[in-house]
Amino acid sequence: MIRVQEAVVVEGKYDKIKLESVIDGLIIETNGFGIYKDKARLHFIQKMARERGIILLTDSDAAGFQIRHYIESAVPKDQIKHIYIPEVFGKERRKAQRSREGKLGVEGMDIAVLKKRFEEAGVQCAASVEPAITKAMLFEDGFSGGPGSREKRKRLLHALDLPEFLSANALLQVLNQSFTPAQYQALVRTLQEET
Repeated sequence: MIRVQEAVVVEGKYDKIKLESVIDGLIIETNGFGIYKDKARLHFIQKMARERGIILLTDSDAAGFQIRHYIESAVPKDQIKHIYIPEVFGKERRKAQRSREGKLGVEGMDIAVLKKRFEEAGVQCAASVEPAITKAMLFEDGFSGGPGSREKRKRLLHALDLPEFLSANALLQVLNQSFTPAQYQALVRTLQEET
């Protein structure tokens, strides 16, 4: 497993699932062309680009390049690394038929190919380490797995200027990349005092 500092932007949930077996890091889905109407998601991608940089990893078809260019137009070039997958013709296992262009997407790529592309792109990787802020802490503080946790998590996301769509797992990744445990606890206390 490769630990990646930058946020990795992919097109959809199946791309994200595939990539989770290759990297340890924050993976953001564009929901395909949904990114055009989702200003909160684009704002989040821009925020992550400013804070740690992003890696664009889209399919090698026309739609993938269109999404790549859209994000590229919204983020300064020095905050983006590009990873391109090879053009491989075929069909993903979950699909009944090939895509319109007949090319495999990120989800259909071999794991070894994806790892090699990350290395070739010069992605700064480090050995995986245990997170300082844990899922148990999120649970204890009421942000996941309990009654009212969704609303509490929304308040936390709002306080951090993050979009509502972030799951508890994605929130955990962002917190570990942005806060120490002490800073996190101070933030929790502040939110509790406000309610």
